[in-house]
Amino acid sequence: MTKDMDKRDLYQEVTDKIIAALEEGTVPWVKPWDSRHASVMAGYPCNALTGRPYHGVNVPLLWLEQAVRGFTTHRWMTFRQAREVGGHVRRGEKGTLVTFFKQLRKQATDEAGNPRYDEDGVPVERTIPLLKGFTVFNVDQIEDLPDECREPEVTEEEFPEPVEAAESVAAASGADIRHGGPQAYYAPASDHVQMPPAAAFHSREGYYGTLLHELTHWTGHRSRLARDGIVRFEGFGSASYAFEELVAELGGAFLCAETGIHGDLRHEGYIASWLEVLRGDKRAIFRASTQARRSTEYLMARVCPAASPATAGQEAVA
Repeated sequence: MTKDMDKRDLYQEVTDKIIAALEEGTVPWVKPWDSRHASVMAGYPCNALTGRPYHGVNVPLLWLEQAVRGFTTHRWMTFRQAREVGGHVRRGEKGTLVTFFKQLRKQATDEAGNPRYDEDGVPVERTIPLLKGFTVFNVDQIEDLPDECREPEVTEEEFPEPVEAAESVAAASGADIRHGGPQAYYAPASDHVQMPPAAAFHSREGYYGTLLHELTHWTGHRSRLARDGIVRFEGFGSASYAFEELVAELGGAFLCAETGIHGDLRHEGYIASWLEVLRGDKRAIFRASTQARRSTEYLMARVCPAASPATAGQEAVA
């Protein structure tokens, strides 16, 4: 990371990039993979050297770059990592911004700059949010990499077929899922998910792509993750509703990546409201990505309580 990176407003830079894509009709969280070759981890962008998946807002950022620039792989690494294994970034290649968030704890001080202590003499601490940016390159941009940096760690044969994986998520959730009528929605008052009949969808993956979106809404109930957009529902068309839809769209995409589903996301008609939210708050996409990650963790933990989902480990972004 350079000193110039420290001076950049990374919140605004990331938000501007998402806004520009939406204004052009490109939705960054529409997944750039073929479900016939997807595995539980294949949908997530990951580090080619460590194998660890990227998290939070980095997921749609890297999905966007992969789709727009036509990269054939979801694997990325830094310039230094490429050199460590004998590879080199081709001359003229442009890297992609990703971010890392952490919270620093420092002792609080009074107006005179003196350290503060509580009544028991324990130092009073304050939390300082720190967002850092760094640059990664897709392995398609790097030459002379060893095969293990190019090949995926897993094969699709090791994991359930996508529809079976999505069925497992739905079943393990324990959600009240009802069928009938022409619309799909989550009803907070009765705490149930309403779905059209499966036969109304063009494919089984289309059905489960929609269901995973609605299950993300379901996680927001006050008895579960208690998200404001569900607990304090202010009506369709409100800013809080637009933000909750952004969370559900991202959560649905993350769940599709977890299961390998290539379902149709429900972004039509929401772009204008998302743009309004993002233009009014440069941190909104960070918060939405974090809440979507928490929702995905919640649902995947019900499928396999002992295992950590691919989205685990991202620090919360304020």
